[in-house]
Amino acid sequence: MNKRKWNVVTALTSIMIIAALLAACGNSGSGQSSGSEGGSTSLSLLVDNSQDSVNVANALKEAYEAKHPNITIEVETRPGGSEGDNLVKTRLATGDMTDVLFYNSGSLMTALSPEANLEDLTNEAFQANVLDDFKNTVKMNGKVYGAPIGSTIGGGWFYNKKIYADLGLSVPKTWDELIANSKKIKEAGITPVIGTMKDSWTAQVIILADEYNVVQTAPDFPKQFTAHQATFAGTPAALRSFDKLQSIFDGGFYNTDFLAATYDNGIKMLGEGKGAQYPMLSFALPILKQNYPDQMDNIGYFAQPGDSADKNGLTVWMPSAAYVYKNGNHVDEAKKFVDFIVSADGIAAMAKVSTPTGPYPLKDAKLPDNVPGAVKDMLPYFDSGKTAPALEFVSPIKGPSLPQISVEVGAGIKKATEGAAAYDQDVEKQAKQLGLEGW
Repeated sequence: MNKRKWNVVTALTSIMIIAALLAACGNSGSGQSSGSEGGSTSLSLLVDNSQDSVNVANALKEAYEAKHPNITIEVETRPGGSEGDNLVKTRLATGDMTDVLFYNSGSLMTALSPEANLEDLTNEAFQANVLDDFKNTVKMNGKVYGAPIGSTIGGGWFYNKKIYADLGLSVPKTWDELIANSKKIKEAGITPVIGTMKDSWTAQVIILADEYNVVQTAPDFPKQFTAHQATFAGTPAALRSFDKLQSIFDGGFYNTDFLAATYDNGIKMLGEGKGAQYPMLSFALPILKQNYPDQMDNIGYFAQPGDSADKNGLTVWMPSAAYVYKNGNHVDEAKKFVDFIVSADGIAAMAKVSTPTGPYPLKDAKLPDNVPGAVKDMLPYFDSGKTAPALEFVSPIKGPSLPQISVEVGAGIKKATEGAAAYDQDVEKQAKQLGLEGW
């Protein structure tokens, strides 16, 4: 072999050795691209960056790894809100998703193109323990794609029990009673209703939490709304939700800085007893318990009242769901982790770090004895069957501008009728993007 041929062979051999070394290094990585070596598997999990979500993810990770020493779970975080929604969609579109992701159930799930991106979990054994009310929120075209993470969430009002007792007030079962209570609280020199519209999403709670009342009068509204056969502005029961928001402003019941106050400010006002009532989802309970543990006995919860005491019930948000990425490297192992999440051991692990915000959507899961009184206040609604899912769990349509529209109505910038009409326009673009019939 001449010298030139020898140099070529040597060069090719060197390239092959380098390539082999690089491949070996690639196989030892972590996260989604990792493989199984020596019987061990690394699963990746994506969750939002709220402290409660991170606490839950880490508790599940530690409990699962303790039971399965051959599994390592790498937790990644993402932003919340619309920024996080867009990031999840981008990662799915580019094939860069984790093995398991925690994400909303309901309408936001349908926007993830689940048939293309998420593993079908319909026939997994653990689904026998999941309530149908939840399964319906993670279902598309008859297939179930998720499993619940934790407890349900109430949509209603926190209230200060001590203020109520001092003023001789009773929990309102009608909207007129709530307004009457608010007037007495205002006369006593206390802020009747905590407003935190700097965080615009909080402004929409009064509208969204009214869904139970809407369907008592217009039971087909969710179906007709989805089919573009009914609107908020054209349905008296739905328009009433915007009327209620306007009436709080008209009564002068908010704190004077309600447009500048944030959600964190609202939690502080409630915890310190500086505001008597706060329309808010019960998911605020973990942070309340963390920051004001000595005040939890003073904080109660009631359903948003309608116009009939005989039809008093609670609007319910289903918890987020665990989904398995369809094109992940460890689909079977990911399914086993999701199975653990809805097991008794998984529920126990979550309950150690996160206060339940309502009953679990599981047939055999019981609430711990030490849940806050606000959660116990919700149980009679569930026990008597007087609950209804929020609209976003029974309709794929939720317009992106509802928070801003709610601020405008809540601040007196728009009347209720104008706000309802604006929201009807807001949902059209999304409905058309989803390809819904009638739009």
